[in-house]
Order: sequence, then structure tokens, then C-alpha cells
Amino acid sequence: MKELEQIRREIKKQLDKYRYHHTLGVMYTAAALAMHCEISLEDAMTAGLLHDCAKCIPNDIKIELCKKYEIALTETELQNTALIHPKLGAYLAKSEYGIEKQEIIDAIAYHTTGRPDMTMLEKIIYVADYIEPGRGEAPNLPYVRKLAFENIDQAMYKILDDTLEYLNTRGGVIDPMTEKTHRYYKNLTQEGGILYGTS
Repeated sequence: MKELEQIRREIKKQLDKYRYHHTLGVMYTAAALAMHCEISLEDAMTAGLLHDCAKCIPNDIKIELCKKYEIALTETELQNTALIHPKLGAYLAKSEYGIEKQEIIDAIAYHTTGRPDMTMLEKIIYVADYIEPGRGEAPNLPYVRKLAFENIDQAMYKILDDTLEYLNTRGGVIDPMTEKTHRYYKNLTQEGGILYGTS
């Protein structure tokens, strides 16, 4: 695996200015959550740095690359091309950046839709992507930022809940995996007697 600084230099060339600053925000937020949750700092920073590595590739080229690398795309992903970059990014993390740890690759692959029963690293990247300091438009953001360091499963549920509400309001295409993930964390938090409010 390449050194973090080498990956950072290479990633900077692949992303536009906004996406690069967002990526650094996710990397450092993931680092803070990793320290709090007592998991590998290097893994969290690596996954944060690479989570959007395919984001700025034009959509038609994303689709071509997925065909070339035999990455299966669903109808939902073809309808909403914003959902393609995690799968392609996971592939590129392994093939272009030398990432060998499956947990890092999975954290990249599921950082947009989530999935039921995520690993701690997967949850950290999903949450960090939502709460990093450059984000400002998401609902209930101050509350979710606080919640992330109190109960990450509860934060997952709140983010998924707000995301689905936003997509339903806007008539956006919803990936079935996001709905499955939402149900999973809804059941998990309710079974655990976890309640949340908004600020």
C-alpha cells in the first residue's frame, strides 16, 4: 500500500478543488472518529482519502470503466450515476493505489448507500462523509455531528432517515440498499431502546 502522503498527492490531481477539500475533511473527520472508536487511524485516513477517488470521472467514462473492469451496475445506479463512483472507487483503490485490506475497500464501496451490519470502519467513513466540516446543507447537521461521537449507530440511523426524507421530497432515485440499511439501523436503535430528537 502506498504511503498516505503519496496517495494524497495523487488524489489531488484527480479531483476538482471542492472535492479535494471535501476529501481532506472526510479524512480528518474519519481520523477523529477512529481515535474515539479505537480503531486503526491509518485505515480510517486511507479510506477517507480514497472514498471519492472516482467521483470526478465523467459519468459516461465511469460507465465505460465499469464495463471494462466487469463491475456490475444495477438499474438504479444507471438511473442515478452519482451512485456509481463508490463501486468504481473501490476497484481503483485496489488496482491504482495498492489497497489490499478488504475492510478499506468495503468502506469505500458502501460510503454512499451503506449496508446492513456495517463494520466500524464502514460506519466511520459513511458518517464522516456526511458531517465533515465543509458540509453545510444537510438537515440537523449540528445534532448529527454531536451524535456521531456519542453513538455511531444512532448517527447512522439519523443520517439515513434524513437522507431518505430528502430524496422522497425531491423525487430522487433511491437505491434499495439505502432502504435496507435504513431498516436495519432503525430496528437496531429501537431494539436497543435508543431514542433521538432534533436540535
